Amino acid sequence: MNFEKLGATRSAGPWWNGAVVYQIWPRRFCDSDGDGVGDLQGIISRLDYLNDGRGGGLGVDAIWLSPIFLSPLNDFGYDVSGYTEIDPTFGTLDTFDELVAEAHARGIRVVLDWVPNHTSDQHPWFVESRADITNMKRDWYIWGDPGEPGTPPNNWVSAFPATGPAWTFDDHTGQYYLHSYTSSQPDLNWDNPKVRDAMLDTMRFWFDRDVDGFRIDVVHRLGKDPTLRDNDASGVEAEPTGPGRHDADWHTVHDRIRLIRSVADEYEDRLLVGEVYILHQPRIVDYVSGGDQLHLAHNFVFLNQPWSARSFGEVTAEFEAVAGRDVEPAWCLNNHDHRRIRSRLDEDGDGYTRARAAALLLLGLRGTIFLYQGEELGLPDTDVAVSLIVDVDGRDGARTPIPWEPPSVAGPGAGFTSGTPWLPVGATAETINVASLTDKDGSILELYRRLVRIRSAIPALRGGSFHIVRSVDDVFAYERRESCSAVTIAVNFSTVRQPMVRPLKNATEYRLLATSVPGEPTPFAALRPLEARWIQRISTTCS
Repeated sequence: MNFEKLGATRSAGPWWNGAVVYQIWPRRFCDSDGDGVGDLQGIISRLDYLNDGRGGGLGVDAIWLSPIFLSPLNDFGYDVSGYTEIDPTFGTLDTFDELVAEAHARGIRVVLDWVPNHTSDQHPWFVESRADITNMKRDWYIWGDPGEPGTPPNNWVSAFPATGPAWTFDDHTGQYYLHSYTSSQPDLNWDNPKVRDAMLDTMRFWFDRDVDGFRIDVVHRLGKDPTLRDNDASGVEAEPTGPGRHDADWHTVHDRIRLIRSVADEYEDRLLVGEVYILHQPRIVDYVSGGDQLHLAHNFVFLNQPWSARSFGEVTAEFEAVAGRDVEPAWCLNNHDHRRIRSRLDEDGDGYTRARAAALLLLGLRGTIFLYQGEELGLPDTDVAVSLIVDVDGRDGARTPIPWEPPSVAGPGAGFTSGTPWLPVGATAETINVASLTDKDGSILELYRRLVRIRSAIPALRGGSFHIVRSVDDVFAYERRESCSAVTIAVNFSTVRQPMVRPLKNATEYRLLATSVPGEPTPFAALRPLEARWIQRISTTCS
């Protein structure tokens, strides 16, 4: 297909509107030095795979790097001990600067994972804070006296079930400190203006190095009830939704986000996307409304939907109704904290076919699309032996290294490393790897490349309006419109054929842009089982 003939490549507005962002988990992307752990130089060596700047590669607009700051890596970088340093596991500041320059030369933006809610217990700030109750940095963290003797200050619990209560007693000072995750990740006290100023300065450090934005980890936790009241019954669980919650989503969070936004606005074209893990879309929209908070917020309501036409239709319709046209959605179906979609939807052995259909569903939507590395290969979760599990929350299966070549050719590291990979690449690596799927007719990698390039080329897909056509009877169909052009995206969620919708009017030509099931059906032939399809309307008469 000649993509240049499909239309312009950019819509109006900031660079992230309609963009495709590719999440890289650095330690599992590519290892350059043979130590079995991915690094920054490895990412540089594979940038052409993502976008070579000349029309080749996957065609993504930006990369989001999971944490690379100095860290003891107890939670794989989400426990920061130095916000303005690169952990030597990944490289140096010079290597990072090289990565940014090489990415920008290819038209790839670079977004960093920023973790402002908590630090490592090895961060110098916390070392000082726990030294003595009179230390000047004591109130840089959240400390509380015991409730009843031998019990925490309140009933708040960690987001990690294995951790239990969100409080750990410090024998030296006789108080508990708060940790929303593991006990090695104490929460910063954002009620303290000195904490706020120090954290905002870490943003400036990276913006001054030409970073294009931040993905902000658990941003909804920056606001907590300062009186440390118990969560009500609706707010005791790790990630609850409801008015009874006191450990996150407190009203003060919005002023803190506005401060963060003010720093981003000191620079040109800098993105803030928040991890707002709240399963209530009107509350998510509260974090991006008004034009002075986040630019984008990940939508975990969408990610957690069952495989159902009605479910996806209702979620997208609700978001559009609540958010309005001026709010840019941020959609994803995979990330480092969840099982891969191929495995999540594989209860009857059709996970791969559903994953292909999900690619068309996702990449057709209005908004910014986030892909997780390996999604484009159709990777399943890897079965990791109990003896090799390293993650406190058991997410290792979705975090194993990218297989670049068959192990029979490249050895047990499958092109990820010349040494022993930190986690196994998985039993499917012989057939599911970049080399084997590249330029292979009908492969899921080639499908993703086609979809990303078409999305970039057609204005209706990059920035057009969104209209639901059908979301019942096992078919979810929606239309994207821009001027006289429109694209219909239809997904058959069932395992039997379904009639193809015919919403397109005033067309002088119909074009089948893509199908998730190999073959070239006519545009309006019945949808095959678990098939998704993109159809473009070419018209000289606007409707």
